[in-house]
Amino acid sequence: MALDQSFVGRTYPPTEPYEVGREKIREFAEAVGETNPVYTDPEAAKALGHPDVIAPPTFVFSITFRAAGQVVQDPRLGLDYSRVVHGDQKFAYARPVRAGDRLTVTSTIEAIKSLAGNDILDVRGEVHDETGERVVTAWTKLVARAAEEA
Repeated sequence: MALDQSFVGRTYPPTEPYEVGREKIREFAEAVGETNPVYTDPEAAKALGHPDVIAPPTFVFSITFRAAGQVVQDPRLGLDYSRVVHGDQKFAYARPVRAGDRLTVTSTIEAIKSLAGNDILDVRGEVHDETGERVVTAWTKLVARAAEEA
């Protein structure tokens, strides 16, 4: 079943704040093999002008992907999540994510396309801190594979 095109442009409510912890950043940096001390050592981060450690660029994916759950779980959209694969991801930063940030994400459906029987869903996540400052915009492309014919 094709996705409902009337959802293009639909914006979902902001998420509850996610508090970015220093330990979460360290764990993520280790998991992805980042060795830059700016991700694990507050003094190294401060030496570069940051108030605390900063997160590797892809750290925010876990926050924005969770927020996109509002979109993919919306039963009116018609997305069969069991057929979804992650197609693409990109970020545009206004500033780095920092330990101590309290971030919210507002998700918007930017596009819905069909290609070779697959549904392609583009979701934009606007990430703001507790002051309302935009920190990063994340774009996630999800592909719902076509059902196999018996």
